[in-house]
Amino acid sequence: MLITRLALKNWRNFKSVDVPLRERVYVIGPNASGKSNLLDVLRFLRDIARPEGGGLQLAVKARGGMTRLRCLLARRDPEVEICIELADRPDQPARWRYTLAFGSEGKGAQRVLVTREKAEALDSGYVLLNRPDAADKKDAARLTQTSLEQVTANQSFREVAEFFAALTYLHLVPQLLKHTELAGGQIGGDPFGQSFLERIARTTPRTRDARLRKMESALRACVPNMRQLQFKRDEVTGRPHLEALYEHWRPDAGWQREDQFSDGTLRLLGIMWSLLDGDSLLLLEEPELSLNERIVRQIPGLIVDMQRKAKYRRQVFITTHSAAMLEHSSVDPLDVLRLDPTGDGSQVRLATEEERDLVRAGYTVNEALGPKGDPAPPAQLSIF
Repeated sequence: MLITRLALKNWRNFKSVDVPLRERVYVIGPNASGKSNLLDVLRFLRDIARPEGGGLQLAVKARGGMTRLRCLLARRDPEVEICIELADRPDQPARWRYTLAFGSEGKGAQRVLVTREKAEALDSGYVLLNRPDAADKKDAARLTQTSLEQVTANQSFREVAEFFAALTYLHLVPQLLKHTELAGGQIGGDPFGQSFLERIARTTPRTRDARLRKMESALRACVPNMRQLQFKRDEVTGRPHLEALYEHWRPDAGWQREDQFSDGTLRLLGIMWSLLDGDSLLLLEEPELSLNERIVRQIPGLIVDMQRKAKYRRQVFITTHSAAMLEHSSVDPLDVLRLDPTGDGSQVRLATEEERDLVRAGYTVNEALGPKGDPAPPAQLSIF
């Protein structure tokens, strides 16, 4: 499945959002415009839905409580609302709509309470869940939990709960792979790729080898001298490793392990494996880090290529500060969400018809849309 519509009210620095989404979503905008906050909406739903996530209460607490989660501009309307529509394929109408609204209790323990929760099967027109219901009114403590986090309550729309729970967020930090002693314990959900090699090790050999062949083939455009990418275990410690042959003047003398790969190569490998590993929603935070601009220009094409090679194509959200990322021909202007900070909160803007005409005329998406997402240049950058 994929998300075809996202609507928000009072979420962090977004007072109001309602946008259609496509198979690939590029989120651009200046610093502090809310790129990470927009992705965090989806991580928030994942944290509620996954069995070990702790539900609504822990998801809100992990983000600093309602005072940090609710938009500062929401003076008279303290309710936070998230609405998601889901379809099976990009070319099909939405099949599900899930809405969750919540707010502070306003007295006593100041618990977070569900003010509205609704699950709709759009293809059949049935409303499968509509809270608060009669049972909630008899026992207000029920509103401290969503039905999304309860297997006994989400049976009729469990497909939606499982979709959110399976979401993958990746902001791979190469140094944590090269120097495991720096990790200091794995962070929940593994957003920084600490268990990347373990995930590869747990994959069946046949599937693992097939994926590594696809990755090697795609990687040749960026690292042309890399060959024979393969999985190995250390004979002494049993630790999993990736190794590859780097061709040079001495035949078969250039074998290197992942701790010798460049940071950019490790990031690309992490991105490609994630694209091939499963069919759930994938969130990529600034994949251009550690990469040469020439390679960054190829990332959108790499994502399209890996989506085609995957058994199940997964929807991908990408946040980026890179102008080069939007220069690839595979990026459609309708794939881009441009965040503009305003006095009324950050606005999410889609490409206008005029901007789409510019792309049709031969301009890149960056040339047509990018400059509007750039901050005004400072008169002087100084610490004094």
